[in-house]
Amino acid sequence: MTETRDPSSAGLVRLVAAREVATRIRDKSFIISSVVILVLIVGVMVFQVLVGSGDEERRVGLVGGDAALTAALEAQGEALEVEVAVVDLDDEAAARTAVDDEDVDAALLAGSDPELLVLDSADGTLEAIVNGAVAQLAIAEQLAEAGVAELAVPEVTVTATDADAAADQQRVIAAIFGVVILYSLLILFGQFIAQGVVEEKASRVVELLLATMRPWQLLAGKIIGLGVLALGQMVLIGAVAVGAALAFDVVEVPGDLIGTVGIVIAWFLLGYAWYAAVFAVAASLVSRQEDLATVLMPTSAVLIVAFVIGIQAAGDPDGALARITSLVPGLSPLVMPVRQAAGDVPLWELGLAVVLMVVAIGLVVRLGGRIYAGALLRTGGKLKMREALAAERV
Repeated sequence: MTETRDPSSAGLVRLVAAREVATRIRDKSFIISSVVILVLIVGVMVFQVLVGSGDEERRVGLVGGDAALTAALEAQGEALEVEVAVVDLDDEAAARTAVDDEDVDAALLAGSDPELLVLDSADGTLEAIVNGAVAQLAIAEQLAEAGVAELAVPEVTVTATDADAAADQQRVIAAIFGVVILYSLLILFGQFIAQGVVEEKASRVVELLLATMRPWQLLAGKIIGLGVLALGQMVLIGAVAVGAALAFDVVEVPGDLIGTVGIVIAWFLLGYAWYAAVFAVAASLVSRQEDLATVLMPTSAVLIVAFVIGIQAAGDPDGALARITSLVPGLSPLVMPVRQAAGDVPLWELGLAVVLMVVAIGLVVRLGGRIYAGALLRTGGKLKMREALAAERV
């Protein structure tokens, strides 16, 4: 006899999805993980700003110098992309005091035999600035004494052989950071789904649920509900990351950063659909939280392998390993985003990876749905997949 479609199927799926969202959004582990991730993102941006600004300024005390030496010191600092602040000091004693009190990074005693005072050791950059300025003035004086007023020194034009190198590096860093977040959320929400399935089986709540709906509706509701929550969290993380990067002036090409974040989110959706179904089906085979780790281990191992390969793909995006694994369903969500950021992925490879991933999701949902249906009402020890398939046909 042909089974008719329940006209309230969509409503039941929405009901389960809303229940999953309401349950998990109040979960302490979800809230804590979200806050920790956001704090880490902002913290990384602040750290980069602090590290990047650590060498921006050098304070140089000057005794017996003049405006020409001051200008030379500032010019040398500008050439080395370091801001030099010159502090005029009265005498050597004042210079030593300023160095000892760390009011200045170093003090230059100008004269025929110039001397640079430092606290313990000379900073390489600062020493180069001082030596360059003193040498510049000495040469200018000697040329003036020789009757040469000024030398025409040609300005060297700097030409970048790869003008997009900085932008490429930013995209790769953003992709790696995104894959780390993607991996963390896949693990987190996969665990949420698996724990929820086992909790419902252990408490016999699933029996009440299946009295009003079909197994596939319950599975679809769980995946969609937590998927909406995961997508919202991913978008929030991406928005905070982009906002923080722009606010702290960490990136130079915001368009590339936003594009990379969009790519990571798109692959997260595909990865989540696949892993969520696999985690749910695996969890349905057991009835105790203690047995959950054993059935989730193979899927977790695939995630770890994909994560490691994805990180390595940043260094060799066109290598055989990266190209092959970026087409393999289950691995591609964590490898392909890095390849797209680090190099030029042919459109046919990108399209093939997406198609294979969509087909894999369809197969997992179809086969996994049968296993899920046959295993939900079976309690006791660990159930084998063929036993679940046999139970579903009964």
